[in-house]
Amino acid sequence: MQKKALVIIDIQNDITKNYKDVIGTINEAIDWAVRTNIHVVYIRHENLSDGTRTFKPGTRGAAFVPDLNIVSEHVFTKYKGNALSSEEFSKLIKEHEIGEFYIAGADAVACVKSTCYNLCKAEYGVTVLSDCITSYDTRKIDEMLRYYESKGCKVMCLSDMVSHHILEAHEQS
Repeated sequence: MQKKALVIIDIQNDITKNYKDVIGTINEAIDWAVRTNIHVVYIRHENLSDGTRTFKPGTRGAAFVPDLNIVSEHVFTKYKGNALSSEEFSKLIKEHEIGEFYIAGADAVACVKSTCYNLCKAEYGVTVLSDCITSYDTRKIDEMLRYYESKGCKVMCLSDMVSHHILEAHEQS
């Protein structure tokens, strides 16, 4: 059986006020992952460019939002949109033989998009939790969900995914 990870992308103070719409569901996903022994991974974006004001290393804006439930030490920093650009994250995947990913986070049209695309390109299983992602422009989320599916991702809400996971476990026992 493939090992799995829940990946929380960029739920940081500088991301977007819209995270409040999904933080409760993201924390539910984290609780579910803990109960089912799925790795919980946090990806944090940092901007090193001189011209930017957001996600500066060591600032409040680069810190995770205070209402995000942190349950593991698997916290990795990326400097590009794609979470796989973090060597430490890629190393964790190899060390733990993770082959399937559940994705939550922000921004649906940027870092979540890039991470999903690159995970699928690398032939990993990817499920985007539709009620656990947000964007600066929430009107684009439906379009992004269609994009994720077109690239090979499964898209489902957390409650459907939990039900699906329970059925899989029951069928295997």
